[in-house]
Amino acid sequence: MQQYSSVLLEKAVGEFAKLPGIGRKTALRLVLHMLRQPVSEAEAFADAVARLCREVKYCKVCHNISDNDVCEICSQPSRDASTVCVVETVRDVIAVENTSLYRGLYHVLGGVISPMEGIGPSDLHIDSLVERVKRGEVKEVIFALSPTMEGDTTNFYIYRKLDGTDVKMSVLSRGISVGDELEYADEATLGRSLVNRMPFTGRTY
Repeated sequence: MQQYSSVLLEKAVGEFAKLPGIGRKTALRLVLHMLRQPVSEAEAFADAVARLCREVKYCKVCHNISDNDVCEICSQPSRDASTVCVVETVRDVIAVENTSLYRGLYHVLGGVISPMEGIGPSDLHIDSLVERVKRGEVKEVIFALSPTMEGDTTNFYIYRKLDGTDVKMSVLSRGISVGDELEYADEATLGRSLVNRMPFTGRTY
């Protein structure tokens, strides 16, 4: 392990290096940058992260990150409550919102079914989605999961769970390449895929 002249410096680098995609060289650059800032800015940064971890909530309706029990999107009367877009993570909510083409609500699963990683249906927010549909207000469920084997498996599982309800089920058109992650799709492609969504029949393409 690289040795530093300060134990405090080494500890800070070690903490930054725990972040995804951050190696020790990048962590060192970030720490040295923080050292060049006024103490007040470093304290504000640390306080923002600490408050986020202590105080952040998850919307009791859609499981999106929120400051309140119900997130801003679910609270907006102008949103179409009859349409629910099912996504894997909060990052995907942000990606769809950036298209400015969707005015419905969301449901964040918190992942996709992946037996290889030990993630099963009970580990995801699927039951709460089924309950939302059974209450009768939802008329369409849009599957907006990444077009991967795990995403398709999750789509099919939810499709079977909702079989027998009157809800319409649709899936993004495959302008997004098979195997791509939704969050990395450009806004124009994602927007077209959303607008040109197709009925979901339980089969992959």
